[in-house]
Amino acid sequence: MIRGTLALCTAVVLTAALATPPVQACTSMLVTKGATTDGATMITYNADAHELYGELYYTPAGRHRPGAQRDVIEWDTGKLLGRIAQAPVTYTVVGNMNEHQLTIAESTFTGRKELEAPAGIVDYGSLIYITLGRARTAREAITVMTKLVAEYGYASTGESFSIADPNEVWLMEMIGKGEGNKGAVWVARRLPEGTISAHANHARIRQFPLNEPDTLYSPDVISFAREKGWYKGADKDFSFADTYNPLGFEAQRFSESRVWSIYRRAAPSLGLGPEYADGSAPDKRLPLWIKPDRQLTVQDAMALMRDHFEGTPLDLSKDVGAGPYAAPYRWRPMTWEVDGKKYLHERAISTQQTGFTFVAQMRAWLPAPIGGVLWFGVDDTATTVYTPMYAGIRKVPRNFAVGVADRGTFSWDSSFWVFNWVANQAYARWSDIVVDVQKEQRALEGGFFADQAEVEKTAVEKYRRSPEAARKYLTEYSVRQGEKVHAHWRRFGEQLLVKYIDGNVRDASGKVDHPRHTDSWYRHIVRDTGKRLLVREAPPVATPATKPAPTPAPKPGADPRKG
Repeated sequence: MIRGTLALCTAVVLTAALATPPVQACTSMLVTKGATTDGATMITYNADAHELYGELYYTPAGRHRPGAQRDVIEWDTGKLLGRIAQAPVTYTVVGNMNEHQLTIAESTFTGRKELEAPAGIVDYGSLIYITLGRARTAREAITVMTKLVAEYGYASTGESFSIADPNEVWLMEMIGKGEGNKGAVWVARRLPEGTISAHANHARIRQFPLNEPDTLYSPDVISFAREKGWYKGADKDFSFADTYNPLGFEAQRFSESRVWSIYRRAAPSLGLGPEYADGSAPDKRLPLWIKPDRQLTVQDAMALMRDHFEGTPLDLSKDVGAGPYAAPYRWRPMTWEVDGKKYLHERAISTQQTGFTFVAQMRAWLPAPIGGVLWFGVDDTATTVYTPMYAGIRKVPRNFAVGVADRGTFSWDSSFWVFNWVANQAYARWSDIVVDVQKEQRALEGGFFADQAEVEKTAVEKYRRSPEAARKYLTEYSVRQGEKVHAHWRRFGEQLLVKYIDGNVRDASGKVDHPRHTDSWYRHIVRDTGKRLLVREAPPVATPATKPAPTPAPKPGADPRKG
């Protein structure tokens, strides 16, 4: 398990026998209905890990006999942690959204080292998926989650949870109590209408109201810190984040920087400069939430999750590490030393190691099976295609399904592998191939958005006659779209190989071209090689010297002095 600033985040497996590696350094955004153009609430999520296989989990609803129990499998290790009482009724869960449109995402901040290895049997990944099976609303989810850790103990460290239903959006932060201690301390805040927030592996709730209905917290969240000697001030001044997850340089540069990039794009009017992200001004702290300059669409949310710090001093495409094709990616490790000094690579929202990603759209004015859409994608957000998976579906496309392949087994039937194949072609020649990728993304995603109103109109008509008929219709539609995206992206990858093979570029007519690199890249080469590659003018070729004409012999009787 990886510890430190770049802590783990996780999602839990739905099949007890399937062990999955921990997820690292996730990003999540929360959007209230007052901040969206259509009045939907939204949550976004990038599940990032170099060993995570991206797939769409699915668990059908169930009814369980009295006294039934369920296993709790630790997501990080696949280890059986224990058993808990099963709920009498559980709901269908599609990915991180259930049939009532409740959605939960997360990112791990780990927090104080003294609070690692708490006693308990419910890890934070299990907490998400158990709760999705049991709760209908965000407030109910908070109740379920906190009761579970109080009764069975928490088995993880620090975690930020995005929790939303079609009406309310909440951010909850929780951390275990350390080795041998059961339970957790936590605080949850409802976002005010019209605002957005985000988190990316660092605790973000600082001071909070102690007596208002839209702020909830554990009874001992402050007293526990006092017992440990970490806080001595007044209760009203207590900061959860500063106490349980103090901000350092790397946390600001790697974690808060991603929140900053969402904020600076959603609300440029706030003038939040790079000093909020680059570690140069640790006292400049981002607000917990902001009001965007304009209301956001689902497409806007997708674009924010495809961020590489473009146009800022942290822009990954601008230094020599980007290579000749301005790739906004850096292979790990993120920190490194040379000549006795430590350096870092930036950590953007869009990153190569994403296993799966989603934008959850939740709408109160539609029946829940229709109102909830999990726009789901696999691999890097910059190169994925977000595909609509409705909350009411009865199965998922096989190309997204659990068990088709895994992180160590390639399969052409797996969208995770097909999208990775295309992305890795793109990384090698980014500035050229990303143009092709974005063209295909716009075509596919644009088609989904163009069809959405008509699809949902039909679904509503069917729902009025028979809710099950609507579910069947949406299942067929979602499965069909997933299969279409998969087949399209494989053909697209084949076309890219033909177009860019061996460093060539073929135009639409098949003619091969060899476009030059940018002048800045050529200057990098010149700085590294000096005059070694300089083309010099050839020296003039020497020609044989002209011999003087022989002196004619004097004529007989002639005076040789004349002539």
